[in-house]
Amino acid sequence: MVPLKRVLFVCTHNTARSQIAEGLLKLIGKGEYDVLSAGLEPADEVHPLAITALRERVIDTAGLKTKMIDEELLRQEFDLVITVCDHAKDHCPIFPKARKCIHWSIKDPVEAKGSHEERLEAFRETRREIEKLIRSEILQR
Repeated sequence: MVPLKRVLFVCTHNTARSQIAEGLLKLIGKGEYDVLSAGLEPADEVHPLAITALRERVIDTAGLKTKMIDEELLRQEFDLVITVCDHAKDHCPIFPKARKCIHWSIKDPVEAKGSHEERLEAFRETRREIEKLIRSEILQR
């Protein structure tokens, strides 16, 4: 049996972008990936609109919670560590056992202004952008 490829998505608060990326890769990675996400300064909970955007793609959000980068996580082996925001890229600790680290500069949908629907659309756009990146930069490798 081929071991799963281990991927970690990192952002500042682990409330939106990294959570969406984790859920999407679990869904479209067809069970070939062990996927985690974590934040440098995790918020108390996953953003409700991120949960909505995930559920629209029929991604299970039960038990979804924010996670912190800690010493245990830093000691783990990863095939790929991806920072999904510029702050995380600039402040992310070094993962000494990561085979490869890359950066995706993705706009934070939490900062979107406007009506509920306009803000939700920002999360949908983030989901679409991340899905394109997953398909082109992870699944095509």
